[in-house]
Amino acid sequence: MPELPEVETTRKGVSPYCLNQAVKEVDVRQPSLRWPIPDNLAEKLCGQTIRTVSRRGKYLLFGFDQGTLLIHLGMSGSLRILLQNEAVKKHDHVDIIMQNGPILRYHDPRRFGAILWTEEPVATHKLIAHLGPEPLSDDFNPDYLARRCAKRKTAIKNLIMDSKVVVGVGNIYANEVLFLSGIHPQQAAGKLSTTQLSKLTENIRLVLERSIEQGGTTLKDFVGGDGKPGYFAQQLNVYGRAGSECGQCHSLLRHTLLQEIRQNNRSSVFCPSCQPILD
Repeated sequence: MPELPEVETTRKGVSPYCLNQAVKEVDVRQPSLRWPIPDNLAEKLCGQTIRTVSRRGKYLLFGFDQGTLLIHLGMSGSLRILLQNEAVKKHDHVDIIMQNGPILRYHDPRRFGAILWTEEPVATHKLIAHLGPEPLSDDFNPDYLARRCAKRKTAIKNLIMDSKVVVGVGNIYANEVLFLSGIHPQQAAGKLSTTQLSKLTENIRLVLERSIEQGGTTLKDFVGGDGKPGYFAQQLNVYGRAGSECGQCHSLLRHTLLQEIRQNNRSSVFCPSCQPILD
């Protein structure tokens, strides 16, 4: 599933070709996504100009004078820019064609994504209103996280992956963040110290910023490419490495093997030595 860094890279990739462009035509070939695409989408968009291209959590927001187009990439969706029309491929469900030529094409094999329209303030939309703060914003800080963790028995990994607490910390990133912070994924959130919460907040920001920066090298893929940044080429410390030696322990002449458990049907990989669980 595309996570916050992948969605942010998508935003950066398509926005130069969409900003201040008027929509000429909308071609909906498959309206049945996670929720049905509005029947009158072409009527709403055609003739309007895209004023802003922003992101809230994993939602891409295309702002028009009369409303906002929300796009979610779901499990397998992607967006790319075509500078000239080309043959439609299987699962190419929607084209938004600009007045001056570029085409924004939505591709989604599993159809778990969404393309929706609202004329209300987007911050009040039912899919947006409940979201927690952006992890790279000033609203996400140690004091805020401490308030959300206070007296909670919830495992910290589950808590930081809850979009009502903070948006954009997907499973891969949660594994890496907790390793860098020396925190066991099953640790009760309410047991974390002020120092641990500060380190956790800092590492969430660090890991996501680093991933977004690495995504900059994939921006060319959005023009005539497949529009899929994927998970950025990066050295993962723990995710996908269960049974391998912990690199941090190895540097300290310890030979600890990374372990894997399941939490909410997701893989959690950790080092039992670097990430001890506290009573």
